[in-house]
Amino acid sequence: MTSGDPSLTIGIEEEYLLVDLATRDLAEDPPPELMKDCEAKLAGRVTSEFMRCQIEVETSVCTSIDEARGQLADLRHTIAACAAKYGLAPIAASTHPFAEWDRQRRTAKERYLAIANDMQYVARRMVISGMHVHLGIEDEPLRFDLLSQLSYFLPHLLALSTSSPFWRGENTGLHSYRLSVFDELPRTGLPPAFTSPDEYHRTVAVLVGAGEIEDATKIWWDMRPSARFPTVEMRITDMCPRLDDAITVAALFRCIARMLARLRRDNQRWRSYSNFLINENRWLAQRYGTTGDLIDFGRGASVPFGELASELLELIAEDAAFLGCEADVARAAAIARDGTSADRQIGVYEQAKTDGADEREALAAVVDHLVSETQMGCAPG
Repeated sequence: MTSGDPSLTIGIEEEYLLVDLATRDLAEDPPPELMKDCEAKLAGRVTSEFMRCQIEVETSVCTSIDEARGQLADLRHTIAACAAKYGLAPIAASTHPFAEWDRQRRTAKERYLAIANDMQYVARRMVISGMHVHLGIEDEPLRFDLLSQLSYFLPHLLALSTSSPFWRGENTGLHSYRLSVFDELPRTGLPPAFTSPDEYHRTVAVLVGAGEIEDATKIWWDMRPSARFPTVEMRITDMCPRLDDAITVAALFRCIARMLARLRRDNQRWRSYSNFLINENRWLAQRYGTTGDLIDFGRGASVPFGELASELLELIAEDAAFLGCEADVARAAAIARDGTSADRQIGVYEQAKTDGADEREALAAVVDHLVSETQMGCAPG
């Protein structure tokens, strides 16, 4: 590609839920010393989240997937080591299997208190975590052009990441119940298709001028132009307990963006589809993860996710080679075949029940499984 193409630098944010290793429940009020320990070791890369039972981390701006992987592994390992001193552990899942949301305590930050006051009951249920991926796209018109095209692929990325089948001790029947909780907030869901950056800025200005939001950080679409950086921020995905899965999703997003930029350079573009249609695939991904079908709008037919994943890997093969992440994106085929964290969690639960565990014991087994997977492959080198 040419010098005018986007850098596609990458930054990843993850939100972890803290569990008590004795009870397997969420740590409703972790000791303040824990955050101090984390901040001392990860200065500038860790912060508190909306609920006290959460910790958020972020990589620096990375130029390769391998660099992002190394940083995420270090972040997970460090948080786990710090938490262990207090009898706690992080889980990289989007919901806790049995915790009660109404027992959780909010973090006493001005921004979070304002959100809680504004959103009321809806905000109190936000005991959920997600993974956000930033891609550097320096040219603003290009950023918005790619933003509108990338929306088509958001359900595919969601399907590969699903990790929230349980809520308050019940199997919801959804692979990503997190999305149902998050969609109760305003200004969520798929991003609108803007014809230009100016249209977007005018739209935001209406809400700011009306006093409804302070700035664009209060817009929580599945993907958005960052309000602080020259990036597109993908936000639709669940947390991935396995580091390898998280890296696969991030690498796939990056390769798709490069593929679309490459098409644009050759005066081509991905066909535009309405949010109405894309929302149908969003629902199918939320409901079934990789175990069901998504709609191929070009064919006008439902197609098994594994088949669509194979086609997508063919589309981005050139881009994966250019970015040096062929093995990372190839793993998407294995996730499509073997299932996501949601499938594994349900399997652990059902096996525990078969082995004679009661309801709480089976759910506790899921927590232990998540603790183990979160730290898998994150030991220091």
